[in-house]
Parts: sequence; structure tokens; C-alpha cells
Amino acid sequence: MTFRVLTAELSHETNTFSRRTTGTQAFRDRYVLLGDEAIAARGEANTELAGFLDAGRAHGWQIDHVLSAAAGPSGCVERAAFEWLCDPIVAAVERGRFDGILLGLHGAMVLDFCEDGEGEILRRIRASCGGDLPIAITLDPHANVSQQMCLLADIIVSFRTYPHVDMRETGRRAGTILHRTMRGEINPHTIRVSRPMLEETNGGRTDVGPMIARLAAAKDYEGQADVFAVSINAGFASTDIADVGPTVLVTGQGHREQHTAFAETLADDIWMRRHEALNDYLTVEAAAAVAAGFDPRNGPLVIADYADNPGAGGYGDSTALLGALLEAGVSNACFGPMVDGEAVQALHGGRVGAHCHLALGGKTDAAFGGGPLIVEGELVSISDGHFVGDGPILGGLSRSYGPSAVLRIDGIEVLVVTIAAQILDLQQFKAFGIEPERTHVVGLKSMHHFRAAFGPLAGQIVVCDSGALCTLHYERLPYRNVPRPIFPLDQTAGWFDGSLAYPVAEP
Repeated sequence: MTFRVLTAELSHETNTFSRRTTGTQAFRDRYVLLGDEAIAARGEANTELAGFLDAGRAHGWQIDHVLSAAAGPSGCVERAAFEWLCDPIVAAVERGRFDGILLGLHGAMVLDFCEDGEGEILRRIRASCGGDLPIAITLDPHANVSQQMCLLADIIVSFRTYPHVDMRETGRRAGTILHRTMRGEINPHTIRVSRPMLEETNGGRTDVGPMIARLAAAKDYEGQADVFAVSINAGFASTDIADVGPTVLVTGQGHREQHTAFAETLADDIWMRRHEALNDYLTVEAAAAVAAGFDPRNGPLVIADYADNPGAGGYGDSTALLGALLEAGVSNACFGPMVDGEAVQALHGGRVGAHCHLALGGKTDAAFGGGPLIVEGELVSISDGHFVGDGPILGGLSRSYGPSAVLRIDGIEVLVVTIAAQILDLQQFKAFGIEPERTHVVGLKSMHHFRAAFGPLAGQIVVCDSGALCTLHYERLPYRNVPRPIFPLDQTAGWFDGSLAYPVAEP
């Protein structure tokens, strides 16, 4: 029997504290690809769609791919943008006679009219197809997974890596479970347990630390006949919603109490190790001092500004780290991105090689990461901002920073861009004539993904908190909707003694 499967990808990680809402242009700036166009662009790369196609080829499916769309992390998704992208998926469900649905989602989408974006997508699909059609979804492990998502999706499979390098594998895994479901071999459902935390303490980092053992235990548990996927989600702390925080999901059948008990053991470990942070977050002044005295003989010093990460909804225009590096006299360095479309426009009006004087960065909210820097420098290059990744995350995928320029300021080459995107691929520098491996210091805006490409060339890596929008000082953020008490906002609450009997949340 040939199964007909509807597929789609729709992804956004929403920082509800951002002043920048997410409209249709934000999706166009990253990508909105329909049907065959999406398959051509993403079908052979490290994407969920490629994994869906792998499963389809292996099992002889007929795949109807509706669209692939994503916007860079930013504020709440506007209703018009959501309807524009969700409506074609629902319409395709209504028109077709499908045996299954396979969706690549993120898990932390917040709409300007609904906290649970993925749940709303699934609710609309279920209203069209009914409760019997099997639905499988993939998630980024920075998902805030709602109970509604677990009720409406039969199968949930999250990436197992951070930096995320297993998107294609995850799509393939979800497709395999869906195939068994369509054949009638299995009848999966997903249970969910959580803990009262904004996120797992290390953001779900999987290269070192406690997540390694948790994932090993999850894979071992998946060896049982009635267990199809165990997903450990770190959560995303920059969303001020009720269903925030780390979750453990078990997609299986039968043995509900046993599966729940296993999930509880992993969730307990996340809770009990909530004080065991792996990163030492320096101030920008301390990071600059390290840079000023650094010996680059084993490779450059890589300084990651964790707090101004556009990959978590940071504005990308914090000037605190760049200002500290300039103040410390650091040279033979590169820095990026500095997101400042106004500065780019001014630079594009100049001549390459010319001396420039301008206000750079800090224009969105000076309270988070500093105000504009008044700088003088040499205009090194201007471009349209296009690049093609070649690393483990973006390899083969085309992206754009929009109009961009490189400005050399006192020995630091600064990549100035229009569209915010975190650094996670060497081509995000090299495509613009900057060679990170030849510098002594690389300053970049990213939380952890940069390690996949920059780790192998780095002589040392340090991370800093510039005080920008993704700061680890959560007390600076105006949380109103998260359930209280919650860690780390409420560290002194009486029930933070490890004795709390957690209720089991079941669909």
C-alpha cells in the first residue's frame, strides 16, 4: 500500500520580551518556500524536510509538501503572518485524503493572540482532519511543550543535539514512527512531565555536562518494544507564557505509569542539578581583558556574547562587548554581527576604502546592551549580505543578512548587517572577506551553536553577558505570565527544598 503523507515546516522561536513583532516580512527575510521549491532548496541539506523525504523514499510514500517557512527569533508572531502561513496547510489537509501528517515545528512559537502557536496549528489541523489521522511533529529541544501539543500530536520527536546537528536524522526518526502508525503496527501517544523552571540550567547543552547521561538513558529506554521516542526539551526562558520550561516526553503505547515514572526520573535530574551551570559568564570588561592578553598561537580567542544572541531573539545591536574590546585596545580581531540597518544604509552610500564616522548599534533599546557607539573607521566592503553555509548546521543552505558592510575600527573588522541572525557558520564571516582563523580574537553573537563551526579552530572560548535582551539576569525581565513560584526567579521559596511531590501531567 502506498501512503499519502502531507508535510510542512513552520518554525519560529518567540522572545516575548522583544519590541520587534514578527510579521510577514520577517518570514520572507529568512525563507518562505512552497512545495517543490522548498524540496529543491532544503531536501538534501541537514533539515527536517530532508529527513521526511528520506523516510518517504524508504517506505514508498507519496509526499505532498505544502511549504517550508521560518523567521528569525523575535517578538510575537502577528496574526496576519500566522494566518498567511497556517491557512495553506489547513487548506491542503481539507482538500486531500491523507494517511498521515508530518510537520517540522519549533515548539516555542507565541502568537499575538495565543500563547501556544504550535498548539494552535495542531488544533486547526485536527478540526479539519479529525482525531484518527496520525500526526507526527518534530521539535527543536528549546521547545516549550504544551499539554495541548501532546494531546493533538500522536508522535513528538525532538532533536538530540545542541548545537543542533541532527535535524535530518530527527525528521527521519519521526517519519519511521509515523509509517509504523499508518501501517497499524503501533498506536502511539505522548506523555509529558515538567518542572517549575524557566529552562534547563545549561539550555540543554549536549556536548558536555549532564545532558549526555540523560540522553543515554533516554536511548536505552527507547530500546523497549512499546517506546518509540523519548524527547528531552530544555525549554526557552525568553517566552513569558504559562507552559514555559523543561519537559520530558515519552512517545509510546501502553504502560502509561511506567513511561511516566521514567520521564519523572529525567525531570528530577534536571531539577536536582539546577544549580550546576557549565558556563562562567564574564562581564564584557573581563572578556576584553582576556582578549587583550591572549596568546593566539593555538588559535584565536572566541568570545561569544550570549545575551545579544539573535538566535534567541536578541536585537543583535548591543554595543557593550565591542565597546569594551575597543577600550582595551584589542586588534587583529573580527566582530559580528552588529545589526544596524541605518548604519548599513549610510555605509552603502560611501566608497570602499573611505574613512567613515558614524553612530553604530545600540538603537533599539539602550537599557539592554548599551547605546550607540560613535566610531571612526575604514569601509572595507559592502554587499547584499548573501551567504551559503558550509558547516555542520547550515551546510548547503542559502541565507542572507540583507544589505551589509564591513567596517574596520582600530584593528577590529566589524560585520554590520540589516537582518538579525546569530553566528553559527564560518561563512557568516568568510563570505564577506573576513577570515576568523587568521585573527587573534573573534567576537560573535551566539549562545552555543557557534561551537559546532568555531570550536575546532578556537584556541580558547569564553562567553559573556553583555546585559542585552537574552541576559541570564532574568530578574531584569518583566515576567507576568509564567507560573509562580518558578526557578530561578523564586530561589528562596519554601518548596525549593527537593521535597515537592510533583503532579504527573498527562494528556
